[in-house]
Amino acid sequence: MLYYIAPYLTQYWGPFRLLGSNLLLLAGGTFLAALLTLVLLPKLWNRLPHDHGKAILGKDGMKSAGKPTGAGFIVTLVAFPVIMLFAPLAIWDAAALLGIYFAMVFGYLDDRSAVPWGELKKGLLDAVVAFFIAGALFLGHADEGSMLVWVPFTTSLWHVNAWVYIPCAAFVLWFTMNATNCSDGVDGLAGSLTLVTLVMLAVMLYVVVGYRPVAHYFLIPCYSEAARWAIVVMIVAGAFGGYLWFNAEPSRILMGDAGSRFLGVLVATAALMTGNPFVILALSPVVLVNGGGGLGKLVLLRVAKKVGMEIGEDNVIRRIRFPLHDHCKKKLGWSNAQVLMRFILLQLVVMPILLIIIIKVR
Repeated sequence: MLYYIAPYLTQYWGPFRLLGSNLLLLAGGTFLAALLTLVLLPKLWNRLPHDHGKAILGKDGMKSAGKPTGAGFIVTLVAFPVIMLFAPLAIWDAAALLGIYFAMVFGYLDDRSAVPWGELKKGLLDAVVAFFIAGALFLGHADEGSMLVWVPFTTSLWHVNAWVYIPCAAFVLWFTMNATNCSDGVDGLAGSLTLVTLVMLAVMLYVVVGYRPVAHYFLIPCYSEAARWAIVVMIVAGAFGGYLWFNAEPSRILMGDAGSRFLGVLVATAALMTGNPFVILALSPVVLVNGGGGLGKLVLLRVAKKVGMEIGEDNVIRRIRFPLHDHCKKKLGWSNAQVLMRFILLQLVVMPILLIIIIKVR
């Protein structure tokens, strides 16, 4: 909104022209979202449902019992008016953002439910959200019936039609959403890892694919709308940074499915806005391995069972626990603080290496 009214306000006071600067909007929106979350979250979290713990994980899994959960509902609602105020989104980008909020609402309803929703119900709802967002992105950014995509290791550009782009993009959205949700098992883990990803995504969107000289240097297309998604990404990063202040171990509040699903689908949406879906592998490697590995293991075990193949307990697939943070705690004896710090360090080391390979080796 500020971006669009800046020309009118400038008539009355010259410095209002700065409201047309994406960089100023990004910085101001990030600060405001963080401040509002820090102030409002403690005043509102007593109205949230309380976590029941996870008895299947034993004593460690019951540490969360009784804590307010579903904080993602409050944090994302705090971020919403800030996004509307600071991010000048086009109509189809706003539709995609609406789909991201639908993912949050479904997660919150699951958090509030006395009986947790089943895998099938959640999986189908996630698929509906994923296809909706993928369709909105295609309608908003396709040129003459195809989406322009650049890929690693080649300077060629692919023109992808709707029948290919939408299902593939929906899979990226669905998988990232659920991988992030599965990673939410240690205080601050999913939030901190995703915060690192969001900051790097903002740099990628604003400085690389959203800035023509840099995009041309790397031989990739320039997307003018990318800088506006950088504003959205950083506003959410600011809001969840405020949440992490209270989520540091021992946490006082949990974000629940409302937060983890929102973060996962936002990361995937922003990655798709870079024009290269493979960027998600570089920007969120630890989350995808940690939570996504469990999804892959589950599918593999079920397929094996269907075809009559028995995978014994001594098999390496069975011996590795997923999410991977559970394996590190149970098998390697890491504390929650060690899991958090080491996973963040792994992401900080691996992420720039993969990003350089994807962007530069072409």
